[in-house]
Amino acid sequence: MEKHTSDKIVRHRATVTRERREQQGKHRSALLWFTGLSGSGKSTLAHAVEERLHQLGYKTLVLDGDNVRHGLCKDLGFSDEDRNENLRRIGEVSKLFIETGIITLAAYISPFKDARKKLREMFAPEDFFEIYCNCPLEICESRDVKGMYKRARAGEILNFTGISAPYEEPENPEILINTGSQTLEESIEIVTDFLAKVGVFHGRLSN
Repeated sequence: MEKHTSDKIVRHRATVTRERREQQGKHRSALLWFTGLSGSGKSTLAHAVEERLHQLGYKTLVLDGDNVRHGLCKDLGFSDEDRNENLRRIGEVSKLFIETGIITLAAYISPFKDARKKLREMFAPEDFFEIYCNCPLEICESRDVKGMYKRARAGEILNFTGISAPYEEPENPEILINTGSQTLEESIEIVTDFLAKVGVFHGRLSN
């Protein structure tokens, strides 16, 4: 059987375009990329923002690191190469959801600047917004109900970000939230106010 290569694949042009889907949903699609240490509140904030947007009638989807690794990325480990491939796959999936007119929220540690830069380059500037959940390591550890940090400090988990592997902080994120000191409600407001400001919503953000 002949193996298909990318140069033999032709992208199909749908009659139902992204623009038509956005008009139907009454909002622009975009990718909100939440990055930060384990325990910094990425997933909690992403799901809380999704809940707020859903209540307001917007179409949303959260791509959470643990959930995606159960399926799409279950063949990947936690080496630098596998982490980068994990992000590439999530980026490609996010592009598909953006084409469907959905506000996509992705919560990933994504510790390396270069990998996040490559991820950003996959999208138009108006489609990608990096949200840095900045939280002191000691607070992240205090929230660690799974005991992952404790195991990492004991040497039971290798290449654990923040302990035995680095986290390279974003230099110019679209949104910086101090999740160690700001409340969840304050953080939600920061994100939704930003989305309204950059025109993701058609009209005012209101119930």
